[in-house]
Formats: sequence, C-alpha cells, structure tokens
Amino acid sequence: MVDTVVEALIRDLLAWLAKGERDYGEVMDAWRTSCPKLPVWEDANDLGLVAVERANGRTIVRITPAGLAFLDRR
Repeated sequence: MVDTVVEALIRDLLAWLAKGERDYGEVMDAWRTSCPKLPVWEDANDLGLVAVERANGRTIVRITPAGLAFLDRR
C-alpha cells in the first residue's frame, strides 16, 4: 500500500516523465531519497510505473503503460 503523500509525489514523478524520457542520473538527482518515509522512486519502480533502459549508450528512465494508467486514474 502506498502512502497518500508518497502517491502524490509518485504522480508528480510520472507527470514529469510523461513529458519525455529522462537521463537516469537526472532522475536520481531529483527523486532518489534516503528517507524511508518518502520512497517515491523505489515505489514507482516496484509498482512497474517506470522503466530503466539503455538507449544510444545512455541509461534513460521512461514512464511505462502502467505509469500512464496510474496518471489517468488519478
């Protein structure tokens, strides 16, 4: 179960990724946290809402179809 505060932040992450793929480093700088009460990146990843892929020698993060559905439901 995702906390409502974390859920709101996951929506923000997904809306940001929906605008276009991002470099993995950029995503980690913006969304990774060591706070156990705000596992935004970890929860989004565990729920299959984001995908990390290699493309053209870069590691990128994209929103998944499940992530788009998550945004649509909320």
